[in-house]
Amino acid sequence: MTTAKLINSDNIESITNCVIFDCRFSLADPDQGRVDYLAGHIPRAQYIDLGKDLSGPIARHGGRHPLPSPADFAATLASYGVGPQTNVIAYDDHGLAYAARLWWMMRSLGFKPPWLLNGGYRAWIAGEGQVETAIPVAEPCSACESSTFDGWCDIEGLRMLQGEGALVIDSREERRYQGLEEPIDPIAGHIPGAINCPWLNVAALSGDVDTQRANWGDILEADKIVVYCGSGVTACVNLFSLAMSGRDDAVLYAGSWSDWCSHL
Repeated sequence: MTTAKLINSDNIESITNCVIFDCRFSLADPDQGRVDYLAGHIPRAQYIDLGKDLSGPIARHGGRHPLPSPADFAATLASYGVGPQTNVIAYDDHGLAYAARLWWMMRSLGFKPPWLLNGGYRAWIAGEGQVETAIPVAEPCSACESSTFDGWCDIEGLRMLQGEGALVIDSREERRYQGLEEPIDPIAGHIPGAINCPWLNVAALSGDVDTQRANWGDILEADKIVVYCGSGVTACVNLFSLAMSGRDDAVLYAGSWSDWCSHL
């Protein structure tokens, strides 16, 4: 059974004892997601922040959005009442980019993977879903004992996997992959040997499993797959799609291009 599941707006109420996370965020303005949340969100939704909750402290290496410590992330989830078997639904308004990061992190740490809202907040609004501005009171639970994130690699792990013949997928837009532009990181280009499968192409597809599988084609036959993007966030959209398509074993290069650049 796949760990990647979409849920439509009209089915949200069918998930009982559920915590809903609003994952909206803007790389251009890190405060914008919370501003948008306060202006209106799906009823009962709690806000979770990419920079503060889904990332750790930035260091010389590790990329622009390094993984937080497993203990810190487990404590964050517990503060919202989320334990390993809690039902969770996550959404954003940017092609599932930030909701997929939460999905990957929860799955990687052994939590029940959240459902992602098909079409995100915009689909909720388009479907005339109710919106509220009140911040719900969370019901914390005890934090579970955390071990470590699974299914990711650092730069040394990437090099080892490349040596074993792994297929490396660059999830960024084609112009960034080609090195024609680089709006964020100090160096343009891509990891040698990587192929380009932009996450935005996946986000534009329907949530139908057959459509997702058809998009990947022969890539699904690769022995090992490693996925990266700019900082380990939008790559999770591709990882979600690959999981939908039967490849739950694809690995995230967590630091991604921003980490790779720091070693050059």
